Amino acid sequence: MRFLAALLAGLSLAAPAWAGDLVVTLTSSAGLATADAVVMVRVQAPPREPIRFPWANRMAQRNLRFEPSVLIVPVGAEVAFPNLDPVKHHVYSFSAPKPFELKLYGRDETRRVTFDKPGVIAIGCNIHDDMSAFIRVVDTPHAAKSDAAGTVTLRDLPAGPAQVTVWHPYMKTPRGEIARAVTIPSTGVLRLALTGDLRARRIAHGGY
Repeated sequence: MRFLAALLAGLSLAAPAWAGDLVVTLTSSAGLATADAVVMVRVQAPPREPIRFPWANRMAQRNLRFEPSVLIVPVGAEVAFPNLDPVKHHVYSFSAPKPFELKLYGRDETRRVTFDKPGVIAIGCNIHDDMSAFIRVVDTPHAAKSDAAGTVTLRDLPAGPAQVTVWHPYMKTPRGEIARAVTIPSTGVLRLALTGDLRARRIAHGGY
């Protein structure tokens, strides 16, 4: 019994404190909410399990658009690219972390790509130049997109020092990012309000 009690006590001391929440709100200098910004939090403790998110690793082509226009996936994820349009698409990227090309394929066909390096992947269609989207490949389990109010809530983060990075494909900052060093509380909520302006969406036939 004494051994079991000591073992349980040791495990409880070794376990991280999963109690702090982080709420990040991103707005423009004019006070407008910024949706589809990716918030990533890196903490000192490495992930104990493979990174998984509650949404699908999927970027569809529908109504001559990519859905979603911004997708977060973990390193090593296989992403499905189903074509739901009545026309053919030719999906590609020239981005350094994972250049690829999915040559012409039609309705109800699906192609897949595995993303094995973190970074930004700009996606385009070689047939329809105004189709564009982005995949942010991350190496942290603490990541999510801002909603229509420009807000992201990340729950149950380990208490202690952390690096918060906010990225948007059209943000007017170096690499489209804003970074802040924070301390996640052992209880309660840390609220972080950030300001970043966006440049106009640019139709580009090329990489990021």
